[in-house]
Amino acid sequence: MDYQEQLSPTHLAGLIKTRWTLRGTGKAVNWVEQNATPDGCIEVIFRSQGRSSWKSEQPSRFVVGLITRSQPFQISGDASFDAIRLWPWAVSLFSDLPLGSLADRWAPWDGPSIPEIVRVLENSPRRNREGIAILGATTVAEMSSRCGRSPRRLQRWFQRNVGLPPRKFLQLRRFQSAFETLPCCDNLADHAAEYGFADQAHMTREIKRLSGASPKAALDRAKGPFLR
Repeated sequence: MDYQEQLSPTHLAGLIKTRWTLRGTGKAVNWVEQNATPDGCIEVIFRSQGRSSWKSEQPSRFVVGLITRSQPFQISGDASFDAIRLWPWAVSLFSDLPLGSLADRWAPWDGPSIPEIVRVLENSPRRNREGIAILGATTVAEMSSRCGRSPRRLQRWFQRNVGLPPRKFLQLRRFQSAFETLPCCDNLADHAAEYGFADQAHMTREIKRLSGASPKAALDRAKGPFLR
């Protein structure tokens, strides 16, 4: 399996996290087990070859909502994907998808292609600035201040544009940041402190709760937001 990421251009960093491709190198008859982990994003996925299944067989075009816990899925050995990983508030710019009802599930996608999505986002500088403000915050109070919204207004905005409360989104973001950088980690205690956990034990509990794997196991198995 060849998984590659292309980071968002700087001027769209508040809307797009990354674009990614996955190319299977196995046989069509073989199924490969994977686990998707929470990353605070919505994904629009296009499969050009092979098959994939998460609770049920998936079509060639589908969208994955916010994942709040580790989710097992399977792909055929020859599967090939192109996808865009978006911060949730980007989605309402090109779709009326109800994000709150899409948590921990997928739905068929009949919306725009990846290049069409990018073109829409290129023309949304205000929402991009809002996204950058949100992503730069580590507490709800800081997020409220950076966005220029009262806590109540921020809560309503998140309900419409994210589908999760701000505090829950921050928890997923902290997990995602700590989890994805585990392969570069030399000391788990220092890693926990860097990402705002009370201590190493706190980080270990959160990683195990949200990914289903201990930090040590995740170090061996992590590939982007996936566990092999």
